[in-house]
Amino acid sequence: MASIFTKILDGEIPGAFVYQDDRCAAFMDISPLTDGHVLVIPREEIDHWLDLPEDLTAHLMSVAQKIGRAQKKAFSCERIGVLIQGYEVPHVHIHVWPTNSVEDFRLENTRGSTEAEDIAAAAEKIKAELA
Repeated sequence: MASIFTKILDGEIPGAFVYQDDRCAAFMDISPLTDGHVLVIPREEIDHWLDLPEDLTAHLMSVAQKIGRAQKKAFSCERIGVLIQGYEVPHVHIHVWPTNSVEDFRLENTRGSTEAEDIAAAAEKIKAELA
């Protein structure tokens, strides 16, 4: 059965994409830790990041870094958080989000807006910085 991320990639479920290429995609998290929280995922459905081919790992991290640079400009934050967790969805995903405090790393404290309009607006800010 396809993961929810594969369904987003396939257009079965809507996603606010900020980046796409032939190997990966990046879209807004619907439960953001902070405004601007993005997930970077491989197009291939791989459950555990240790199973990624090294070249794909490098590519995903390069894209995450590119997204992080755009977030830093778009949200004027102190740092960019990066996390590979892998428990909730069996499809590798790298969390990349703007941070101003260690409190922004508390996974139980979703502080970003979950409103679709706000998520779309955050996506547009990031895309503008990627252009």
